[in-house]
Amino acid sequence: MTEPQLGPLDYVYAPSSDVATDARWFVETLGAELVFAIESSGTRVAMVRLREDAPALLLTDHLPDDRPVFIHRVDDLAATSSALEARGWTSERTVELPPGSCTTFRAPGGLRLAIYELSRPFVIESMSGQRDF
Repeated sequence: MTEPQLGPLDYVYAPSSDVATDARWFVETLGAELVFAIESSGTRVAMVRLREDAPALLLTDHLPDDRPVFIHRVDDLAATSSALEARGWTSERTVELPPGSCTTFRAPGGLRLAIYELSRPFVIESMSGQRDF
């Protein structure tokens, strides 16, 4: 592989029309760990882990369509973004996720991806165990 390389796939941000039911299903049926279930400003997000060595699933009710977003960690968001732009990548938007800044983009066929820089590694741990629903 040549530069720039994406880092590990840390999260799959997945749409759900019923986050509470889906989170419960992952726990009861698949044996997943419910890391947190947060409701804020009318938005629900639940993090579930199926395995320690696999990306966490973030189930949410606020994505604009039925496509998940594959979120890869990078060491330097600005440098990786610049390198990808030089290869023809077009960013959609930059948002703040709890663990750090994140830039989204799409593959030509519509696959949704994102890169983020882990600047606040303590945030996910601080949210662990929170159950708003």
